[in-house]
Amino acid sequence: MTSRRRTPVAAGRAALAEWRAAPDDINRATRGTAVRYALEELAERHPGRSVEVRVPPFGAVQCIEGPTHTRGTPPNVVETDAQTWLLLATGGMTWSHALAEGVLRVSGTRASLDALLPLSDPPRRQ
Repeated sequence: MTSRRRTPVAAGRAALAEWRAAPDDINRATRGTAVRYALEELAERHPGRSVEVRVPPFGAVQCIEGPTHTRGTPPNVVETDAQTWLLLATGGMTWSHALAEGVLRVSGTRASLDALLPLSDPPRRQ
């Protein structure tokens, strides 16, 4: 099963680049585009329906092969805020650090994205 992108790749990459340049100074629409693009990228790279990743209020995707879920609260859920998700997706924060800081909520035996993140190369440090 392949995911269906709703965010054009060029727009998503541009929003992510804008977020990387000034993570605290982008507008809500740009932040939302960056979040949705990163969520869709995760779902495209790791298709499936066994884990739901939520970044309210911007979006959610189902990903990772395994037992599927169709109704009610999924048994495997990852939820976080937009800033944390973008840091995880780009390599600016590790999974274990996010868990230790309490900015990542996970439930279920399959709800670890540690081996799947970052989605892109970590940002270059100067």
